Amino acid sequence: MDFEHARFNMVEQQIRPWEVADPEVHRLLMTARRENYVPSSARALSFADIEIPLPCGQAMLKPVIEGRILQALGTEHAESTLEIGAGSGYFAALLASFSKKVYTIEIEPDLAQLARDNFARNEIANVTVEEGDGAQGWFAQAPYDVIVVSGGLPELPGALLAQLKPGGRLFAFIGEAPAMKARLVIRKDEKRLQSRDLFETQVPMLRHAPHTCEFPL
Repeated sequence: MDFEHARFNMVEQQIRPWEVADPEVHRLLMTARRENYVPSSARALSFADIEIPLPCGQAMLKPVIEGRILQALGTEHAESTLEIGAGSGYFAALLASFSKKVYTIEIEPDLAQLARDNFARNEIANVTVEEGDGAQGWFAQAPYDVIVVSGGLPELPGALLAQLKPGGRLFAFIGEAPAMKARLVIRKDEKRLQSRDLFETQVPMLRHAPHTCEFPL
């Protein structure tokens, strides 16, 4: 399979038409090796407009969703970034390209190890994988410039908002299927938050307990 051609088509035929016009986002998606984070049995689908299944019943988000998240957050430098839901590690690798340090929290121990292995193979040195339930954030390294919740939440926990630095931005999927809202929150200062819903979509809900994992990939 010609991965470079497929990657180009993903950006030009999926990402760009879905209102992702930021050239820096296009550059990130063109340089990141998405196929290196996809289970070997699904590598031919690495750039398809689908959620790619992962072990433990998890899934990678669609490329168009990943592009919209990056555009909403902006790609200016971040000292400290938190991701809830590591999965295979791909989105954390994207965040690492403009963050000094990324902490990604994964509730499934097997997936946490998979993400670590993927970071090692792809020489991503500024990401730390922590195991646990990150639904309320991760106070150990707070506050953060960027917070991304890679699964759905019924509502946005106040604990997550409390871990956002002034000037920081948070992206989360709020609500329940079939209509969930992609929400961007910016902390203006210690007391003020600015929130807006960008689009409606449907993503898997964030888990609060480990599930059965099926390996090998």
